[in-house]
Amino acid sequence: MQRIPEPDLMDDDAQARAYAEADFAEPHENFITLFKQQWPGREVAGHVLDLGCGPADISIRFARAFPDCTIDGVDGANEMLAYGIKAVAAAGLSQRIDLTHCYLPDEALMQQPYDAVISNSLLHHLKEPMTLWQTIAACVKSDSTDGVPVFVMDLMRPESEAEVKRMVELYVANEPNILRHDFHHSLFAAYRVDEVRAQLDADGLSGLKVEAVSDRHLVVSGLL
Repeated sequence: MQRIPEPDLMDDDAQARAYAEADFAEPHENFITLFKQQWPGREVAGHVLDLGCGPADISIRFARAFPDCTIDGVDGANEMLAYGIKAVAAAGLSQRIDLTHCYLPDEALMQQPYDAVISNSLLHHLKEPMTLWQTIAACVKSDSTDGVPVFVMDLMRPESEAEVKRMVELYVANEPNILRHDFHHSLFAAYRVDEVRAQLDADGLSGLKVEAVSDRHLVVSGLL
């Protein structure tokens, strides 16, 4: 099935509210679980970058899972960030999570060193996917002795339109129409494992691995 891009920003208030109020506990908690499985027993400390943080649900879950880290969450959608700031405050994590409006590529961001970089569901939104990989490569702390963890999860494009329809009915049948619509189009806009592998190799990030972790998600991970 051919990839069909979708808008790179989700800055409509109704759209942002729907995402902020939706229950993403299962996939977002799985993000944390898979990160821990990638590096068993590793405690993440220091400064973490969350690219495309949206309403900050994963930033919050990551901060709770790793209490010795602080997180910079960045997103290009102001409406998403507004809901994220409220969620961070409600979670009592405003001293550890800082959310900033940022549209990639951003030279200032790429000059800041981080002890870990995470991202969820940003890749398929970007007009130019290499922007994500170039940003990550520029943001990892260069003097790390044992490497900087990089963990990126995104949707994975199904083989057919029939599979898209099946997944919409299976995973978001009871969600608001706006979420069903966005999930449908995001599946069309997502990349497949071989396409992401080619992106990584082209950007000199062959040390990162990419693998399917469910019928609709892929993960890029490794130490840089």
